Amino acid sequence: MKKFLAFTLAFMMLLTTPVFAAEEESDLAYVQDKGTLVVGVTEFDPMDYRDENGEWVGFDADMAKAFAESLGVDVEFIEIEWDNKVLELDAKTIDVVWNGMTLNDEVMAAMECSNAYCNNAQTVILPADAAADYASAEDMADLIFAVEAGSAGEAEVEALGYECTPVLTQADALLEVSAGTSDAAVIDLLMAAAMVGEGTNYADLINTINLNSEEYGVGFRKGSDLAQALNEFFLASYEDGTMEEIAETYGVQAALVDQTALTAEAEAAAE
Repeated sequence: MKKFLAFTLAFMMLLTTPVFAAEEESDLAYVQDKGTLVVGVTEFDPMDYRDENGEWVGFDADMAKAFAESLGVDVEFIEIEWDNKVLELDAKTIDVVWNGMTLNDEVMAAMECSNAYCNNAQTVILPADAAADYASAEDMADLIFAVEAGSAGEAEVEALGYECTPVLTQADALLEVSAGTSDAAVIDLLMAAAMVGEGTNYADLINTINLNSEEYGVGFRKGSDLAQALNEFFLASYEDGTMEEIAETYGVQAALVDQTALTAEAEAAAE
Protein backbone atom coordinates (compact mmCIF):
# COMPACT_ATOMS: atom_id res chain seq x y z
CA MET A 1 0.00 0.00 0.00
CA LYS A 2 2.83 2.38 0.91
CA LYS A 3 4.56 1.63 -2.38
CA PHE A 4 1.30 2.34 -4.22
CA LEU A 5 0.84 5.67 -2.42
CA ALA A 6 4.45 6.63 -3.09
CA PHE A 7 4.04 5.79 -6.77
CA THR A 8 0.77 7.76 -6.95
CA LEU A 9 2.34 10.82 -5.32
CA ALA A 10 5.36 10.65 -7.63
CA PHE A 11 3.08 10.35 -10.65
CA MET A 12 1.01 13.35 -9.53
CA MET A 13 4.18 15.41 -9.11
CA LEU A 14 5.22 14.57 -12.66
CA LEU A 15 1.82 15.70 -13.90
CA THR A 16 1.84 18.99 -12.03
CA THR A 17 5.49 20.00 -12.51
CA PRO A 18 5.10 21.09 -16.19
CA VAL A 19 2.14 23.27 -15.20
CA PHE A 20 4.17 25.08 -12.56
CA ALA A 21 7.10 25.41 -15.00
CA ALA A 22 4.82 26.88 -17.66
CA GLU A 23 3.45 29.39 -15.17
CA GLU A 24 7.01 30.51 -14.36
CA GLU A 25 8.06 30.88 -17.99
CA SER A 26 6.76 34.41 -18.54
CA ASP A 27 8.98 36.51 -20.77
CA LEU A 28 7.16 39.62 -19.61
CA ALA A 29 7.98 38.84 -15.97
CA TYR A 30 11.56 37.97 -16.93
CA VAL A 31 12.09 41.35 -18.61
CA GLN A 32 10.39 43.28 -15.82
CA ASP A 33 12.39 41.44 -13.15
CA LYS A 34 15.72 42.31 -14.77
CA GLY A 35 14.52 45.84 -15.52
CA THR A 36 15.73 46.02 -19.14
CA LEU A 37 14.29 45.18 -22.55
CA VAL A 38 17.23 44.20 -24.78
CA VAL A 39 16.50 44.94 -28.43
CA GLY A 40 18.38 43.33 -31.31
CA VAL A 41 18.93 45.71 -34.25
CA THR A 42 21.01 46.36 -37.34
CA GLU A 43 21.90 49.67 -38.99
CA PHE A 44 18.72 50.26 -40.96
CA ASP A 45 17.65 53.86 -41.67
CA PRO A 46 14.85 54.92 -41.08
CA MET A 47 13.97 52.10 -38.65
CA ASP A 48 17.13 51.76 -36.52
CA TYR A 49 20.29 53.82 -36.88
CA ARG A 50 22.72 55.86 -34.77
CA ASP A 51 22.44 59.64 -34.60
CA GLU A 52 25.36 62.06 -34.36
CA ASN A 53 25.66 61.27 -30.63
CA GLY A 54 25.80 57.52 -31.19
CA GLU A 55 22.28 56.97 -29.81
CA TRP A 56 19.98 54.49 -31.54
CA VAL A 57 17.04 56.31 -33.14
CA GLY A 58 14.53 55.58 -35.91
CA PHE A 59 10.90 54.55 -36.06
CA ASP A 60 11.52 51.07 -34.62
CA ALA A 61 14.02 52.33 -32.03
CA ASP A 62 11.67 55.06 -30.80
CA MET A 63 8.73 52.65 -30.64
CA ALA A 64 10.90 50.18 -28.69
CA LYS A 65 11.78 52.92 -26.21
CA ALA A 66 8.09 53.76 -25.76
CA PHE A 67 7.17 50.08 -25.32
CA ALA A 68 9.90 49.59 -22.71
CA GLU A 69 8.63 52.65 -20.85
CA SER A 70 5.10 51.19 -20.87
CA LEU A 71 6.53 48.05 -19.22
CA GLY A 72 8.35 50.11 -16.61
CA VAL A 73 11.81 49.01 -17.78
CA ASP A 74 14.87 50.51 -19.46
CA VAL A 75 15.80 49.74 -23.04
CA GLU A 76 19.16 48.54 -24.39
CA PHE A 77 20.05 48.15 -28.07
CA ILE A 78 22.48 45.49 -29.26
CA GLU A 79 23.67 45.34 -32.86
CA ILE A 80 23.34 41.78 -34.18
CA GLU A 81 24.16 39.82 -37.32
CA TRP A 82 20.81 39.34 -39.02
CA ASP A 83 21.47 35.69 -39.82
CA ASN A 84 21.87 34.96 -36.09
CA LYS A 85 18.72 36.69 -34.82
CA VAL A 86 16.93 33.52 -33.64
CA LEU A 87 20.09 32.21 -31.94
CA GLU A 88 20.48 35.53 -30.12
CA LEU A 89 16.86 35.37 -28.94
CA ASP A 90 17.06 31.78 -27.74
CA ALA A 91 20.33 32.43 -25.92
CA LYS A 92 18.65 35.41 -24.19
CA THR A 93 21.38 37.73 -25.43
CA ILE A 94 18.45 39.83 -26.64
CA ASP A 95 14.75 39.82 -25.78
CA VAL A 96 13.32 41.02 -29.07
CA VAL A 97 14.19 41.53 -32.75
CA TRP A 98 12.79 44.94 -33.71
CA ASN A 99 14.34 45.97 -36.98
CA GLY A 100 11.97 46.16 -39.93
CA MET A 101 11.63 42.37 -39.94
CA THR A 102 9.54 40.84 -42.71
CA LEU A 103 6.80 38.51 -41.51
CA ASN A 104 7.26 35.33 -43.54
CA ASP A 105 6.67 31.63 -42.87
CA GLU A 106 10.26 31.03 -41.72
CA VAL A 107 10.25 33.92 -39.26
CA MET A 108 6.82 33.09 -37.86
CA ALA A 109 7.80 29.45 -37.34
CA ALA A 110 10.95 30.40 -35.41
CA MET A 111 9.65 33.32 -33.31
CA GLU A 112 6.59 34.57 -31.50
CA CYS A 113 5.68 37.51 -33.69
CA SER A 114 3.65 40.65 -33.13
CA ASN A 115 0.91 41.88 -35.39
CA ALA A 116 2.06 43.64 -38.55
CA TYR A 117 2.74 47.35 -38.09
CA CYS A 118 4.23 48.57 -41.40
CA ASN A 119 3.81 47.72 -45.08
CA ASN A 120 6.95 47.25 -47.15
CA ALA A 121 8.39 45.69 -50.30
CA GLN A 122 11.73 44.42 -51.54
CA THR A 123 13.00 46.82 -54.19
CA VAL A 124 15.85 46.66 -56.70
CA ILE A 125 18.55 49.34 -56.44
CA LEU A 126 20.53 50.20 -59.55
CA PRO A 127 22.95 52.92 -60.66
CA ALA A 128 20.76 55.71 -61.97
CA ASP A 129 22.54 55.75 -65.34
CA ALA A 130 21.81 52.02 -65.88
CA ALA A 131 18.21 51.84 -64.63
CA ALA A 132 16.63 52.41 -68.06
CA ASP A 133 18.16 49.16 -69.30
CA TYR A 134 16.32 47.06 -66.71
CA ALA A 135 12.57 47.57 -66.87
CA SER A 136 11.61 44.21 -65.38
CA ALA A 137 12.99 41.42 -63.20
CA GLU A 138 13.46 39.29 -66.32
CA ASP A 139 15.84 41.91 -67.74
CA MET A 140 18.08 41.52 -64.66
CA ALA A 141 19.03 37.86 -65.02
CA ASP A 142 22.68 38.65 -65.82
CA LEU A 143 23.19 40.97 -62.82
CA ILE A 144 25.01 40.19 -59.57
CA PHE A 145 22.95 41.37 -56.58
CA ALA A 146 24.24 42.46 -53.18
CA VAL A 147 21.85 41.38 -50.41
CA GLU A 148 21.82 41.27 -46.63
CA ALA A 149 22.49 37.70 -45.49
CA GLY A 150 19.33 36.05 -44.19
CA SER A 151 17.09 38.87 -45.40
CA ALA A 152 13.86 38.94 -47.37
CA GLY A 153 15.87 40.54 -50.18
CA GLU A 154 18.18 37.53 -50.36
CA ALA A 155 15.14 35.22 -50.46
CA GLU A 156 13.64 37.16 -53.38
CA VAL A 157 16.83 37.04 -55.44
CA GLU A 158 17.30 33.33 -54.73
CA ALA A 159 13.68 32.68 -55.74
CA LEU A 160 14.45 34.29 -59.10
CA GLY A 161 17.49 32.04 -59.46
CA TYR A 162 19.84 35.01 -59.86
CA GLU A 163 23.39 35.36 -58.53
CA CYS A 164 23.78 37.20 -55.24
CA THR A 165 26.53 38.27 -52.87
CA PRO A 166 25.48 38.15 -49.19
CA VAL A 167 26.77 41.01 -47.01
CA LEU A 168 26.27 41.88 -43.36
CA THR A 169 23.72 44.69 -43.69
CA GLN A 170 21.49 46.39 -46.23
CA ALA A 171 23.71 49.46 -45.90
CA ASP A 172 26.63 47.29 -47.01
CA ALA A 173 24.57 46.18 -50.01
CA LEU A 174 24.22 49.80 -51.08
CA LEU A 175 27.97 50.31 -50.67
CA GLU A 176 28.59 47.34 -52.98
CA VAL A 177 26.53 48.92 -55.76
CA SER A 178 27.96 52.38 -55.25
CA ALA A 179 31.49 50.98 -55.40
CA GLY A 180 30.71 48.94 -58.51
CA THR A 181 31.53 45.58 -56.88
CA SER A 182 27.91 44.48 -57.39
CA ASP A 183 25.58 45.41 -60.22
CA ALA A 184 22.47 45.86 -58.11
CA ALA A 185 21.08 45.43 -54.62
CA VAL A 186 17.76 44.33 -53.19
CA ILE A 187 16.77 46.14 -49.99
CA ASP A 188 13.63 47.24 -48.15
CA LEU A 189 11.57 49.91 -49.88
CA LEU A 190 11.35 51.96 -46.68
CA MET A 191 15.12 52.02 -46.43
CA ALA A 192 15.46 52.91 -50.11
CA ALA A 193 13.15 55.90 -49.63
CA ALA A 194 15.51 57.27 -46.98
CA MET A 195 18.87 56.22 -48.40
CA VAL A 196 18.98 56.52 -52.20
CA GLY A 197 18.23 59.17 -54.78
CA GLU A 198 18.42 62.94 -54.88
CA GLY A 199 19.33 64.56 -51.58
CA THR A 200 20.86 61.41 -50.05
CA ASN A 201 24.38 60.01 -49.76
CA TYR A 202 23.57 57.75 -52.72
CA ALA A 203 22.31 60.29 -55.24
CA ASP A 204 23.81 58.14 -58.01
CA LEU A 205 21.55 55.18 -57.13
CA ILE A 206 17.83 54.70 -57.71
CA ASN A 207 15.21 52.20 -56.61
CA THR A 208 13.42 50.64 -59.56
CA ILE A 209 10.99 47.70 -59.49
CA ASN A 210 9.48 46.07 -56.41
CA LEU A 211 9.81 42.28 -56.26
CA ASN A 212 7.03 41.68 -53.73
CA SER A 213 4.84 43.22 -51.06
CA GLU A 214 5.23 42.39 -47.38
CA GLU A 215 4.64 43.48 -43.80
CA TYR A 216 6.93 44.18 -40.86
CA GLY A 217 6.53 42.56 -37.45
CA VAL A 218 8.49 42.25 -34.21
CA GLY A 219 9.91 38.91 -33.05
CA PHE A 220 10.23 37.41 -29.56
CA ARG A 221 11.23 33.99 -28.26
CA LYS A 222 8.79 31.26 -29.29
CA GLY A 223 5.88 31.20 -26.85
CA SER A 224 6.72 34.62 -25.36
CA ASP A 225 3.86 36.55 -23.76
CA LEU A 226 5.64 39.78 -24.73
CA ALA A 227 4.15 39.49 -28.22
CA GLN A 228 0.61 39.96 -26.89
CA ALA A 229 1.77 42.78 -24.64
CA LEU A 230 3.23 44.51 -27.70
CA ASN A 231 0.05 43.98 -29.72
CA GLU A 232 -1.89 45.74 -26.98
CA PHE A 233 0.70 48.55 -26.94
CA PHE A 234 0.50 48.88 -30.74
CA LEU A 235 -3.28 49.25 -30.57
CA ALA A 236 -3.15 51.82 -27.77
CA SER A 237 -0.36 53.85 -29.41
CA TYR A 238 -2.15 53.79 -32.76
CA GLU A 239 -5.42 54.99 -31.27
CA ASP A 240 -3.87 57.77 -29.17
CA GLY A 241 -1.75 59.03 -32.09
CA THR A 242 1.68 58.16 -30.62
CA MET A 243 2.53 55.68 -33.37
CA GLU A 244 1.68 58.13 -36.15
CA GLU A 245 3.57 60.94 -34.44
CA ILE A 246 6.73 58.83 -34.26
CA ALA A 247 6.20 57.62 -37.84
CA GLU A 248 5.95 61.22 -39.09
CA THR A 249 9.33 61.97 -37.51
CA TYR A 250 10.93 59.43 -39.86
CA GLY A 251 8.64 59.80 -42.87
CA VAL A 252 7.06 56.34 -42.70
CA GLN A 253 3.50 57.30 -41.75
CA ALA A 254 2.08 56.21 -45.11
CA ALA A 255 3.32 52.67 -44.48
CA LEU A 256 1.56 52.19 -41.12
CA VAL A 257 -0.84 49.28 -40.74
CA ASP A 258 -4.19 50.29 -39.19
CA GLN A 259 -4.01 48.60 -35.78
CA THR A 260 -7.68 49.24 -34.98
CA ALA A 261 -8.85 47.49 -38.14
CA LEU A 262 -6.31 44.69 -37.67
CA THR A 263 -7.53 44.03 -34.11
CA ALA A 264 -11.16 44.09 -35.20
CA GLU A 265 -10.42 41.57 -37.96
CA ALA A 266 -8.64 39.27 -35.51
CA GLU A 267 -11.50 39.46 -33.01
CA ALA A 268 -14.07 38.74 -35.75
CA ALA A 269 -12.06 35.74 -36.94
CA ALA A 270 -11.88 34.37 -33.39
CA GLU A 271 -15.68 34.44 -32.92
